[in-house]
Amino acid sequence: MDVKLFQKAPFGELVPISGSLPGGGAWKHWAFLPSPLSDDSPELSGRAYRHVGDARAALAALDSTAQRLPNPRLFRSSTLRLEAQSTAALEGTYEPLARVLAADSDDVQDPSLREVLNYVIVAETAFGWAEEGRGWGSSSLANLQGMLMRGTSSEREHSGQVRPVQVVIGRREGVPPGEIPIKAARYVPPPPGADLEARLRDLIVWMQADHCDLIDPVVAAAMGHYEFEALHPFHDGNGRLGRLLIVLQLYASGVLTEPTLSVSTWFEARRTEYCDALLGVSTDGDWSTWVEFFAQGLADSAEAARRRMLALAAVQAELKERLQSTPIRTGNARLLVDFAVGQPTFTVAQAARALGIGNAGAKKLIDSLVTHSILAPYDERVYGRRFHAPRVLDVLLEQ
Repeated sequence: MDVKLFQKAPFGELVPISGSLPGGGAWKHWAFLPSPLSDDSPELSGRAYRHVGDARAALAALDSTAQRLPNPRLFRSSTLRLEAQSTAALEGTYEPLARVLAADSDDVQDPSLREVLNYVIVAETAFGWAEEGRGWGSSSLANLQGMLMRGTSSEREHSGQVRPVQVVIGRREGVPPGEIPIKAARYVPPPPGADLEARLRDLIVWMQADHCDLIDPVVAAAMGHYEFEALHPFHDGNGRLGRLLIVLQLYASGVLTEPTLSVSTWFEARRTEYCDALLGVSTDGDWSTWVEFFAQGLADSAEAARRRMLALAAVQAELKERLQSTPIRTGNARLLVDFAVGQPTFTVAQAARALGIGNAGAKKLIDSLVTHSILAPYDERVYGRRFHAPRVLDVLLEQ
């Protein structure tokens, strides 16, 4: 880490760290310790505040659209898979979106795809807690991190707990090839130990507190995300958990009533700006650039989510109209259309469970909808064959 960049940091301090090299010998360096978040908003430029206003308007439009739909939760599964694919790509694990949308999260052996789909399980768990009115603490957040790493190449003995080791982030340009990682890193987060654990606990309390009288919720979410990434409390998965916490924090503050927001696609397309804006808070206390960038990301992501939600609702209506023109009159057929809109691909067994009927009845109903081109087989497998509504996948892949 280039210590000179952090020596005059107005929002944090350098702390000495030391360790041993694998082949013997010792090293000494510095880590950055961000200041705790206050209950006041940082001073921001007028431009940043305008972007915050745009983000609030876009989030309100998304939430209003969700509340007008009969069942906005139908669209949660596809949103989570879009987010899972993009948030993993930001961390260097890329899987094609079509593969992520088609995969069965309960039966994946590929470690790379497992890593992507673990996010879906983690997010569904976290949103379930939120809907039950449960908050999250450092232990529950650590449990989510353990779930995120399970069955992947990133799983460690200390997965599921605050990291007990020093980590580094990135690599600076122009560093000699032989330089040790701690000195070649772009950023070195705080050392492990009781202080890191205490700061994480304090941050989690701060993120769930009501700051509305003093800090706009969008600004508070930007502040919380920066602090979490700067602390980097886990060995791996901090970026994915941090972006999940953005949505959870907006949900907790009442800005969103249905977590149908996917932010990582926008950040992934601007990876360098994202990292630079976060680092600028640490090195220069530049909250305005970070908040402006963050708010623009929320606004664009909310508008994209709103368009996707409306497009899927239109497909749902279109498929039900097509169903009306067939001789199929069972109420389960309409429920199956709803299920197909909310689940990009599915098996007979999954449809049977969702409709509360036997596998034989579900298979017969699916075959009927396939005959009338409402559904279609997704692949040619004989066992575990999957089905889908082609128009639904068209909408999702267009995103």
